[in-house]
Amino acid sequence: MTRFTIASFNVKNLIGPDREYYAFQSYTPEEYAWKADWMADQILTLDADIVGFQEIFEEEALRDVIAEADKRGHALNQASVPDASKRYHRKAIFKKLAYAPYTDAALAFAPNINDTGEEGKRRPGLAVLSRFGFEGEPEVIQELDPPLDIPMSALGGEEDAGYFTLRRLSRPILKVRIPVRGRVITVFNCHLKSKLGEFIRPQGAEFAPEAVLTSYDAAGRALGSLRAAIRRMAEAWVLRRAILEELDEGRPVMVLGDFNDGEDAVSSEIISGELPFRNYSWMLRHDAKHGGDRYKPEEDAQIREAVDRVRLRSAEKIFLRKSLRDVVYTTAFGGVHESIDQIYMSRHFDADYPRAMGEMVYFSVLNDHLTDGSHPEAPYNKLASDHGQIMAHMELRPVS
Repeated sequence: MTRFTIASFNVKNLIGPDREYYAFQSYTPEEYAWKADWMADQILTLDADIVGFQEIFEEEALRDVIAEADKRGHALNQASVPDASKRYHRKAIFKKLAYAPYTDAALAFAPNINDTGEEGKRRPGLAVLSRFGFEGEPEVIQELDPPLDIPMSALGGEEDAGYFTLRRLSRPILKVRIPVRGRVITVFNCHLKSKLGEFIRPQGAEFAPEAVLTSYDAAGRALGSLRAAIRRMAEAWVLRRAILEELDEGRPVMVLGDFNDGEDAVSSEIISGELPFRNYSWMLRHDAKHGGDRYKPEEDAQIREAVDRVRLRSAEKIFLRKSLRDVVYTTAFGGVHESIDQIYMSRHFDADYPRAMGEMVYFSVLNDHLTDGSHPEAPYNKLASDHGQIMAHMELRPVS
């Protein structure tokens, strides 16, 4: 059996010191040093073979952090891994203690095309780090040509109710193919639109009316949340379309990143696909002529296979099903603990699928650093990430 690990890490605004990324927000040299130190420790702890990073403003800053993690890993190996002169150096425990540096690893960075470089108005990108390298060139999905037009229909009829048009994603989707021990796995790294409201600034106005909290506009702010949700779901569909292209070619797929929604949200379901019914034979046919006109047993099997073939599995849900642990969370804010960072995988990694090429054997969550901003004794930590890091421990079956 061959094992590998894959992780998702929203770093929360990685950029060098004295650079204003959002309005009036930047790191002093001391704050940047603290953040880089914390990130290096997290990377060292994860020690993952594949890492998808979100909220990366500068590739150079990420490379510096990775180099620092390697420096610490090398020192740790010197202290904790015995050399061949020690009679006990073959003990299995030392394989677990050893850190594998990223010296020869490949790093793909996807800058955000919405990022003009203007101070205070920066936009973050994504990156994927792989100890196995990449097969072919990484692909960035953000500018949509042609734009995505989503037709809407009026309830109570088939009248055209207009379109929602998506011309570009709020942040890029990074697609890489990674060779792992004789197999090639397609990995998507994403960071979907946040739940922050999307408000429209009238021409000539200094602010969007909904942004003026002293003139609180509840209905307008709710409409802003609606716009954000529609954009997030449209971005999820763009990702789903790219996933289906890989699955239709028979390629195993893993999707990771910050979905900005829980696993049961509509946007997450768009990405993962429908959950098939156990039996479609009870269901009225789409062209039913009478009450007993239902799908035949052979059609039931055909439908369930068609749905299951392109359905992704949640690593978190697989873990909770196998574990006695009853909670996993990757964010904590305002008293709400939830999982919005996910790792999904195609049925190539489902142990219940007869032709699976592997399976997940464990799932790790690093969330001890998260503090709930509503707690007076646990102030919000602006330098560490406001996300937990998640990692799936995978095991590949021998190539037959």
